[in-house]
Amino acid sequence: MNSGKSGAGVDWERNDYSRLPFGLYHDPGIYRTEQEKIFRGPVWSVLGLEAEIPEPGDYRVTHIGDVPVVFNRDPGGGINAFVNRCAHRGAEIVREPYGNVQDFTCIYHAWCYTHRGDLVGVPFVKGVQGKGGMPADFDMGSHGLRKLRIATFNGLIFGTFSADTEPIEQYLGSMLVENVGEILGRPIRLLGYQRQRIYANWKMYMENVRDAYHASLLHEFNRTFGLSRLTQTSGGHMDERHRHAMLFQYKGSDGDTEAKKAYKDDRVQRSEYMTLNDSSLVQAVKENKSGVSTRIISIFPNGVVHQIANCLGMRRVRTRGPAELEIEFVLFGYADDDEAMTAHRVNQANMVGPAGLISMEDGEALELVQRATAPNPDGSAIIEMGGTGALMNLDTRVNEMPVRGFWSYYSELMGIEPAGAIR
Repeated sequence: MNSGKSGAGVDWERNDYSRLPFGLYHDPGIYRTEQEKIFRGPVWSVLGLEAEIPEPGDYRVTHIGDVPVVFNRDPGGGINAFVNRCAHRGAEIVREPYGNVQDFTCIYHAWCYTHRGDLVGVPFVKGVQGKGGMPADFDMGSHGLRKLRIATFNGLIFGTFSADTEPIEQYLGSMLVENVGEILGRPIRLLGYQRQRIYANWKMYMENVRDAYHASLLHEFNRTFGLSRLTQTSGGHMDERHRHAMLFQYKGSDGDTEAKKAYKDDRVQRSEYMTLNDSSLVQAVKENKSGVSTRIISIFPNGVVHQIANCLGMRRVRTRGPAELEIEFVLFGYADDDEAMTAHRVNQANMVGPAGLISMEDGEALELVQRATAPNPDGSAIIEMGGTGALMNLDTRVNEMPVRGFWSYYSELMGIEPAGAIR
């Protein structure tokens, strides 16, 4: 656990990321570099689901980091994505969050683009009555919108600005191919959306969905009703490069008496006053071979796929500056669900989102960190649950290894690794 100052000047106390400089959350220069080296770098960012654009002409607006992006389905059924910025004067072209169109036309000067982002129309390109117009050598084929490379995996759509990003299944790795593949292995039906604004740095949220330790400490609902307890069979696993992670849990793998004693012995109050008039809210109907009841799968840099009992969803994370982020929750079920299962999934959707019975505390916790660390960016966080040194998968949720894994890959992309960095 040697200390070392990276070439970029970040003071790392340790080379295994078990100490995290708070300044990485707050530095505007770091934030600008992230947009270039991560979000516009050699990564696959989650754009959305094929189910969100089922028909030719359908589109949806999203973001990769700060960059506004449109993904759509063209008349031939192909999936495309481009930067939502007119090639002419830089105006935002698509202003509605979703819809169906024959083409994309900028309201400013009516420049018109295909679903692929090719420029096909410039009003008065030849001028009027022999006057004005574009130069004779103006080539519309050279002035389309900036296009993204697209990849899909089991209906999940990814985009990248880089020509060097590896094939999508290689990028995801075997753990995500198996588990995201299982969750999205059947045709899905969209159930709804939730959106949340959090006044904290985006990296805090991507840490949070990798933080196995907090789930039954911050979220009293989890431990009270047995959805997530540190006494259960559980774990926090990463892909080989540690850029993605999965937190998992098996509901019912511990006993109430055992759990109550463990939390009492560690001076964590286990609420006796909370009860449910309808226990179906926390019922987990087995839908997979392993019987795993919770999977929170974080996809670097901006995506999450979750299974919490029978609540299924995908999350898109948008950066909005060093101190603000936005999360869009996309909730879904399976196309062949009967009415009872659909109602069950919708009921369990009350566990997630900005007012979720589980996840409402996350936003508050992250804002507390943001507020307290901003005035003292020279301090550092302690990230040692599960041990220090080598990064590894652990079959326990008393574990912060995946958080250190995030910082390991992040620092490599940013060019700020400590001397002798542990990967």
